[in-house]
Amino acid sequence: MRRLRVLVWSSLWRYEDSCLRPFAQTLLRFLGFVLWGAAAALALGGVFVILLYENYRFLFQGSFMSLPGWLAAAGALILLPTGVLAISVSTKKSRYQQGTLMYLLLILLCLEVSSAVMARFYSIRMTSELKNTMDHLVYQYNRTHSQASGSRAVDAIQRKLHCCAIQNYTDWLNVTTAAWNIPAEKGRVPESCCKDKYSHCRGDLDHLEEIHQEGCLKKLEGLLNFVMVYVFWCCIVLSVLELFVGVSNGILMRHQSFRDLRILDSSSFS
Repeated sequence: MRRLRVLVWSSLWRYEDSCLRPFAQTLLRFLGFVLWGAAAALALGGVFVILLYENYRFLFQGSFMSLPGWLAAAGALILLPTGVLAISVSTKKSRYQQGTLMYLLLILLCLEVSSAVMARFYSIRMTSELKNTMDHLVYQYNRTHSQASGSRAVDAIQRKLHCCAIQNYTDWLNVTTAAWNIPAEKGRVPESCCKDKYSHCRGDLDHLEEIHQEGCLKKLEGLLNFVMVYVFWCCIVLSVLELFVGVSNGILMRHQSFRDLRILDSSSFS
């Protein structure tokens, strides 16, 4: 009876090995190539976050909003050798490479989870803070001292995003006209609200077709959410793919002896 059990378990083991091992090798090889493409997608997301912070750093003062981008960029760099190892492990039987692959997957998982959590956190936090910052910049705007840092920031945002004020161009009507040195009855917006094709535009509200009428806040929030959500889902999808890589690698390690680790042989210590 005992011998029969041994034979049954031996048969099941050989069947499992013949089915799972080829599947794990094929899946690991395929995922290795996928990781290369995923590295490019993650690097793109990281660059987007870093550039967003650099272009609008005056809106995100005192924050570490660029950190998710740097973590994503670091993860993208580590993904390249990870993909190479995944392809190599699928064809070669090396415990050293399999162990290194597992360590890299663990590092990647930590980086991507951290990046995803921070991207989600900043997406929520900065959206709520953008309006307060924009309110302050717009209502401190002074045309007579256009070289002030706050005025330059407002002009830069309006030119880059092709927008005007916070919610829409009418926000400028609430700005004190005395500070602009123009008659109160004449409404006007900064020249940075003008459309590029109207070179003669001076921000006169009598010619609305010459200015951008949409507010900057909505565009800024849309840009911030798009970049952060992109990084978040890149990290989530990559984490799932890496779990499949780890499972496939674990199957190959399970069906492979430790014969290549000669340092553990008793003869090495004699």
